[in-house]
Order: sequence, then C-alpha cells, then structure tokens
Amino acid sequence: MAGAPSLSNTVGRDLLAPKIVPHLATFFDGTSSPGDTMALKDGDEKTLNLARPFASRSATVVRQATGNDRLVVKYVLSSLSAFVAEFATYPLDLAKTRLQIQGERGVAGQRPSKSNQPYRGLIKTAVGIVEEEGFFKLWYGLSPALVRHAIYTGSRMTLYEKGREIVFHADSKDSIALWQAVILGMGCGGLSQVMANPTDVVKVMLQMEGRRRLEGKAPRVTGMAHAFKTVVAESGYRGLMRGWAPNMQRAALVNLGDLTAYDTIKHAFMLHTPLKDTPVTHALSSLFSGIVAATFATPADVVKTRMMNQPFDEKGRPLFYKSSMECLSKTIRDEGLLAIYKGFFPAWMRMGPWSMTFWMVYEQLRRLSKPVAETPLPPEELRK
Repeated sequence: MAGAPSLSNTVGRDLLAPKIVPHLATFFDGTSSPGDTMALKDGDEKTLNLARPFASRSATVVRQATGNDRLVVKYVLSSLSAFVAEFATYPLDLAKTRLQIQGERGVAGQRPSKSNQPYRGLIKTAVGIVEEEGFFKLWYGLSPALVRHAIYTGSRMTLYEKGREIVFHADSKDSIALWQAVILGMGCGGLSQVMANPTDVVKVMLQMEGRRRLEGKAPRVTGMAHAFKTVVAESGYRGLMRGWAPNMQRAALVNLGDLTAYDTIKHAFMLHTPLKDTPVTHALSSLFSGIVAATFATPADVVKTRMMNQPFDEKGRPLFYKSSMECLSKTIRDEGLLAIYKGFFPAWMRMGPWSMTFWMVYEQLRRLSKPVAETPLPPEELRK
C-alpha cells in the first residue's frame, strides 16, 4: 500500500532505534573510542557500524578545529590584544623610560640647563614631552614596540597554554599549583623575550632620541629601520642582543606578576568566590596582576633600560656597564638603593592599565572566536 511503512523499516524503527539512538551522541561528539562496543546483537552492531565513519569524521573535524588551529588563533588574538594595550599605554612607557635614564652615570655630570633638568614625576614628564617635542612624540618608537609584542606576547601566551596541557595536563578551565604557574610563567616569558630582544634595543634608542636632541646632541637614529642598521654597524649583530640578560630576567619577573598572577588570581576568584568567568573577574584579576608585575619587574627594568641605552666605543664595547650586575651595583652606589625603583609609579601606572586592557580585550576576543573554532562542518560537507 502506498505510504505504508515496510516491514524492514518498522523493525528498524521499533527494535533498533531504542538501542542505537541513545548511543549515537557519544559517537558523534567524539567521546567514544574506536574500540568501544555496546551490548547489541550482531545485526544491531552492524547497523551501528554504518554510522561510525560519519561519526569519526565529525569528531575529527572538531578536534582539528580546536587542536592545532587553536594555537594559531591564540597567537593571533594575543598579538592583537597586545597591540591595543600597547597603543593605549605607550605614552606611560615613554615617560617611564625617560625617568629611568635620568641621573645615569655619564649624564649627571652635565652642566644643568633648562633642557637637561631632571624629570619630576610621571605627569610632568609627559607634559614636558608634549611641550618640548610635540604631542605625537608621546608615541615615538611605537613601531618596534608593536613588532616586539607580535613576537613576545604571542609566543609567551601560546607557550604557556601549551605548557599547561603538555607538562601539567590541564586545560584552560583547570587551575594548576602556584609553583607550577610560577615556573611555567617565568620560563615562557624569559624565552619569548630573548627572541624579541632586538626590537627592545631599537625601541629604547628611539624613545631617548627626543631628549638627546633637546640636549643639543646629534640624533643617533631617525626610525626603526635606521636604528637596526645603526646597531649592526656599530657593534655587529650581537649588538641587537644588548642587555638580553636583564631583559630576560625582567620578562620572567613580569610574567611572574602578570601571566602567572592573572591566571592564579582569576581561577581563585572563580573557585572561592561567587564570581564567574566575566569581565568583572577579568578586570579585578588584571588589576592585581599589574601591581605584582610592577613590584617584581621595576629593578630589572631600570637595569635593562640603562644597559640598552649606554653608548659603545669604536670596537663595539660598552662604555658604562659590562654586565647587568655591574649596572645594578653602580646604580645603587652612585644614586642610592631607591634608584632601582626609579619610575615605579609610572611602571605601575603603565603595567596596571596595560594588563587590564590586554586581558579584557583578549578575553572578549577569545570568547568571540570560540563558536568559529569549535563548530563542526555541516553534514553535507562531511559526506563529500
């Protein structure tokens, strides 16, 4: 009879469906292993095996989209978030660098004049730059800073997540022990900074150009490309690694305060308070992590800045400091113990807003990217 169900269809619907359908979800979402079996008869198992290739392929697509591609997505999102945070807070970084350089050995001996009076605080430093050099000079040296974050931030974030998975077998929603986060954060930060060191050398040179010109000195560089060429011409390619040791130490300490503290504080909020994974939690976590990062990193930041800014002789040898320890000891001897915390307030004012901007932007971009990364292909695509 037309429209009447066949005997085989009726049997399949009434006998097989109740046994098979409840188990199909586990095959399609990839939670069953290829060797899994169910308590079915031989005929039923053959029927179920027909769906296995389709289910296996669907699960494979999801795993690929959230596996290798996830690292690429994280790298891109981390870099974009760092670009936004760097642009928003770069004037504070410039003011911090100027404060850390003043009083340096070889500069303090100059006769005082209106153009070389020491800076007095963050606000006056920024206002002085605008008055003496122009408003847009607050972003002078931004180009190498962005290139640096494309290398440094993208690498440290990706390595940290991969380390959580491989070394400590934890995904993004799991918390790890504090000592594990400390080791992982410092290691990833230090390694990433070594790769990005040449861009830091160029950035510090460009940041000090405006001050040099006001002091009547000849400009050393005119832009990022010229700065790279100048460093290589003066001291070879090893000059691009100038100050790499204190820079690596600083990056490790910054990550201890920023990446490690943020990860630990965020999960502590979510585990021990009513707060969930929301922008409020992200803002509070980034605020505290910025304070911790500034406290740990400022002494190493002072040493790094002075090591990178010092002049070299005709043979490429440094004139002021031969090592980071010598720089640290001379700074304390000549200027006092508190000199290693020069620029702490602007450093905190810089790291706090930077950390908050970065994590807020990153968390939102990560949330927006999840549906794209985790959506399997439609059935018609899978059948091709």
